[in-house]
Amino acid sequence: MQHHSLRITRFGILALSLSMSAAQAQTLTGFSPARQETQRKLEAEFKQHQSSAAFKNHLESLSSVPHVAGSPENERVRDYIAETMRKAGWQVDIYPHDIYLPKGPGEIAVELVEPVRQPLNIREYVFGEDKYSKDPRIMPGWNAYSGSGDVTAEVVYANYGTKEDFERLKAMGISVQGKIVMARYGANFRGYKAQHAQAAGAAGVIIYTDPADSGYMKGLTFPEGPQPSESIIQRGSLLTVPYTGDPLTPFEPALPMDGKTKIKRLDPKDVALHKIPVTPLPYGSAVEILKRMTGTKAVPAGWQGGLPFTYRLEGGSSLKVRLKVQQEKAITRVYEVVGTLTGSEFPDEWIIAGCHYDAWSYGATDPNSGTAMLLSLTESLGKLAKAGQRPRRTIKVAHWDAEEFGVIGSAEWSEQFRDELTQKAVAYMNYDAAVSGRIFGASASPSMKKLLIEATQAIQYPDSNKTVYQHWLAQSAGKPGSTRVTGSSAPAVGDNEPVIGNLGGGSDHIGPYMHVGIPSLNAGTGGPTLYHSANDDLFFYNKFADPTYKMGPMVEQVVGTMSLRLANADLLPYDLARYPTDLVTHLKAAEKAIKAYAPTYSIEPLLAAVAELKKNADACENARQTYLQSGRTDKLADLNKGLRQLEQSFIDPKGMAFGAWYRSLYASSDPYSGYASWMLPGLLYEASLKSTANLPDLEARYKKAINTLSERLQALSQGMGAPAMLGGGSR
Repeated sequence: MQHHSLRITRFGILALSLSMSAAQAQTLTGFSPARQETQRKLEAEFKQHQSSAAFKNHLESLSSVPHVAGSPENERVRDYIAETMRKAGWQVDIYPHDIYLPKGPGEIAVELVEPVRQPLNIREYVFGEDKYSKDPRIMPGWNAYSGSGDVTAEVVYANYGTKEDFERLKAMGISVQGKIVMARYGANFRGYKAQHAQAAGAAGVIIYTDPADSGYMKGLTFPEGPQPSESIIQRGSLLTVPYTGDPLTPFEPALPMDGKTKIKRLDPKDVALHKIPVTPLPYGSAVEILKRMTGTKAVPAGWQGGLPFTYRLEGGSSLKVRLKVQQEKAITRVYEVVGTLTGSEFPDEWIIAGCHYDAWSYGATDPNSGTAMLLSLTESLGKLAKAGQRPRRTIKVAHWDAEEFGVIGSAEWSEQFRDELTQKAVAYMNYDAAVSGRIFGASASPSMKKLLIEATQAIQYPDSNKTVYQHWLAQSAGKPGSTRVTGSSAPAVGDNEPVIGNLGGGSDHIGPYMHVGIPSLNAGTGGPTLYHSANDDLFFYNKFADPTYKMGPMVEQVVGTMSLRLANADLLPYDLARYPTDLVTHLKAAEKAIKAYAPTYSIEPLLAAVAELKKNADACENARQTYLQSGRTDKLADLNKGLRQLEQSFIDPKGMAFGAWYRSLYASSDPYSGYASWMLPGLLYEASLKSTANLPDLEARYKKAINTLSERLQALSQGMGAPAMLGGGSR
């Protein structure tokens, strides 16, 4: 134990000395010369408070038992989070929401009926090495929001079950009507596999993990290695309503049924929840079905998986499978836990960091590595505040519930405080599963990219002579470290910088970013994962994710540095010049998608608006630097309010055609795949329909958003250009 703490101290001293020298070389965006030195000293002091032991202790406290949303175990995790933040000196508020959730897996059975009778395994094995695998509270593999039913039918293999896969089956003359669809995990959100199958007339869906995607084809399997072995099951929600949050209360917070404010709820029968039974299987069970398929057609190129035989499209009439799911749903109370460290000068300007705390089982990497890091952060920032070094702006640390069921808790909170967030929120930073490996990665809205780069340049990567930034840049794959955010829209990559991904679906930035319009980012370390399985536990974390426990303190230093810079900057350190740069990339991508079916289409009018935007963005950046260099502090509150409104230029009350809840014209999750990002989603949705009918209206809306942003930047330039007023003050 002492030896361990000695290593931590050495790491702390090394990180401190190297990061101080890195920080000294860096001009801090948004800070006046007088405040630069104060901020550097504060960051150096902050970096003395991280501890691998503290991070490990929190992770063990959070992840020692399975804790699904709505369970008594998850309420104990909630209480631990609240108590830890209170002890650290933070004000803690708990926001209850009553949401429509499955009561649990219910009754699930999958079995071969013909040509043999054989029940199939729906639980992970008990592994002797992994004491956590024995816990009787571990639920079987299941998909939340499955329909209920008991069907016996022939099977059809549908590859990944994407929209294109079902279109291909139809083109090949293969009907899924009345059949059970076998689809492998990957390529899209599992809920869309169910949605597309149901639309095509399927009687049920089995989603399985194929070893070609994750399993023995990728390396050693659990418990010897980190790849899924034959019994590992990916659980997950199927919820695919055209909004994010509680299925019964779109646009409104799901406030408690017994509270003063009454919220009108939809009748569940009027909500487009899945009607057919759906359940996940491990490949050790799926192989029993797939190897018995006798259809005459082999699968097309790209559809073959990693099991040792030729995959076929149809099972044939001699193969019958029974799928039974009986899943009850009910109004269930969940809780958002929000800690507040009130700002000393600008209490009504909020920096928000968040991560959910509910898990499919233990959640050691996903999500609770992020939760543990944020709890350590509240302790570090709490120590600074107790020593008289309170942030200038308010910092909030939010722990969301029911994310795993469909990003529900954070969406409800975003709806509940939509008006206040529109006025006060500076940034939302999401840290779901943020310490689940050793490879750093991030995704961000344009205005947050510079902050990410500068913060990672000021932090040392453990056991190396590199900064986190240099480590990130050197990643050969150059992909976001998060397993949760993939991209269909290519990221806009700057010269000589790491790939910063686009924010897509799959986590708690959706409400703040795509509904409210708060600049957002998602960052952390990733690595091998037993995603949503019972074995994402402390045994896996200790052996495969980070046996050193040094990544927790490192990520905390990156997160704390970003939080403190946002909290203490004179003028918010947004990347103003990034909007026009990124917009050009995404507009050209949208044009290419539309030209594929409308060859004469040109995005030129919008690119012309972006050229004007670039002039105003560059002028605003110059005005900010001049303002700060001259040591001015007049009009700070007004100027920062103007900066906070920039992102909201893209918020359109009409919303997207595929779902009015998604109000950002700039970014949304892909409505066909769920996880992927869609940049300029109005245009991409029109392209997906191969339509030009709505392009004039969409172009007008995009032009208005770009011009609004341009005008706001121009107004800011003028505000910063005027000389200091007598008695201007610092507020």
